[in-house]
Amino acid sequence: MQSDNPTAAILVIGDEILSGRTREGNAHHLAQVLNATGFDLREIRVVSDDQDQIVAAVRALDGSLGGAFDLLFTSGGIGPTHDDITADAVAAAHGTTVVVDAGARALLQARCDRMGLELTPNRLRMARIPVGATLIDNAVSAAPGFSIGQTHVMAGVPEVFRGMVDWLIPKLPGGRPVQSLSVEVRRGESDVAEPLAELAREFSDLSLGSYPFHDERGWGTNLVVRGLDAARVAEAMHAVKQRLAL
Repeated sequence: MQSDNPTAAILVIGDEILSGRTREGNAHHLAQVLNATGFDLREIRVVSDDQDQIVAAVRALDGSLGGAFDLLFTSGGIGPTHDDITADAVAAAHGTTVVVDAGARALLQARCDRMGLELTPNRLRMARIPVGATLIDNAVSAAPGFSIGQTHVMAGVPEVFRGMVDWLIPKLPGGRPVQSLSVEVRRGESDVAEPLAELAREFSDLSLGSYPFHDERGWGTNLVVRGLDAARVAEAMHAVKQRLAL
């Protein structure tokens, strides 16, 4: 699919994802948001809670560091425990250090005061922000994410992550949302492969995909046309239905 939208990558950080202990859903949610708001998601990567791996991934993906994409979004590793090392790793990737940010500290202190809690050293870890970063609002639990370069660092807890996404994405310059049409056919994927390949060549500016499924009625295939121009997508879907006599 031809696109002039900003490109993006998602970096999911956490041993709990790689071990299978936690089912990852943040990247799935953000992928839907990005496609709907004009960002061209090109890669999703998962790394462990290892500083060298995180640093290498941030440098490879953040365009402001010479990486492959215009924007990088991360999930995980900014909590209060010893293995929450994302802030340190992102700071290292961007050639800076972390400090207890005054604004982040004030947010955490206000929340602790409201809840009658002490701002302990562990809680204060969530106020450690790379020098030069700006804060990402967290309306759920106060501890902020942050943006530095083109890296946008958000929490791994799904409810908090989604709140940060809702706050952040409208503030970024997006492009044209992806338009999509689909049709279900009661044929196996191999039966539609040849005509779909011909149509993909005819509509090379679009993305044509086939996604097989199986249910109580047997095998079928969802055919999906995606692009940035709604009229062009509709034209291609019409051609799909004609070619397959639907």
